[in-house]
Amino acid sequence: MKPFIAANWKLHKLPSEMDAWVKALHTALAGVDLERLELALCAPYTHLPALHEALRGGGVKLGAQDVSAHDQGAYTGEVSAAMLKDVGVHYVIVGHSERREYHREDDALVHAKVEAVLGSGLVPILCVGEKLGEREAGQAEAVTLQQLEAALAGLTIKTADGLVVAYEPVWAIGTGKTATDSDAQAMCGSVRGKLRELMPDLADDVRVLYGGSMKGDNAGGLLAQPDVNGGLVGSASLDAASLAEIAAAC
Repeated sequence: MKPFIAANWKLHKLPSEMDAWVKALHTALAGVDLERLELALCAPYTHLPALHEALRGGGVKLGAQDVSAHDQGAYTGEVSAAMLKDVGVHYVIVGHSERREYHREDDALVHAKVEAVLGSGLVPILCVGEKLGEREAGQAEAVTLQQLEAALAGLTIKTADGLVVAYEPVWAIGTGKTATDSDAQAMCGSVRGKLRELMPDLADDVRVLYGGSMKGDNAGGLLAQPDVNGGLVGSASLDAASLAEIAAAC
C-alpha cells in the first residue's frame, strides 16, 4: 500500500499562481521518490483546469475540495462529479468538517456526495472526525464511526483504491494542536475495524489518512503508525517546501 499525501488548499491561492507554484513543488520534490508514495493537490474549482495542465506528466494527481450531490439540472452554483472528471480530477474531498459545520452538511448529504463521486468513477476522500466536546465526553470513537457508516451505507466499493478515509479530529484542524501518534493510531485503527465490518474483503488495503495540523516535524511519527497510511494536509501544504518535507517523511 503506497502512502498517500493529499494537500487541501482550502480557500487559498489564485489560478494565475499555479504554474509557478507547481514548478516550486517539483523543485522541492527533487529528492523524493514519487514511486513510493502518492501525492495529490486538492484545490478550489477555479484552479483545476490550470492545475491539470501544470501537473500533466509530473506524477502528482489532481483533487477537488467538494462536489455536488446532483448529476445535472437547475442547481445554480453547483459543480458535478462529471464536470470534475472532465477537467482531470481524480480525487474529491467529501464531508470535510468545515463543510459539515459552516454549510450544515449532514450525514445524508455526505452519503449522496460519496455516491455521486463513486458513480462518476472518481475516488472520494471521505472525512470523518469528532469535535473537542465530543472527545472530552468520551464520544470520539462513536461519533467518528457513525459518520463513516452513514456515509457508506448501501454503497458498493469495488476496489480498495476506490475509497480513501481521512480521520480529522476537528479540534486539531488549523489550531496547531495535533493528536498524538498513539491517538491517531487508535482512531485510525478503529476506522479500519469498522471498514472490516462494512467491506471485509477490501478493508485492510483501504488507505486511512490522518488530517489535523500535520507538518514536517510531526509527520514522521504519525505516518509510522500501522493504520495511518498518509495525511490530509491543510496549511502546511500551501508552501511547496513544507509539503515536500511531509512527502519525504513517508
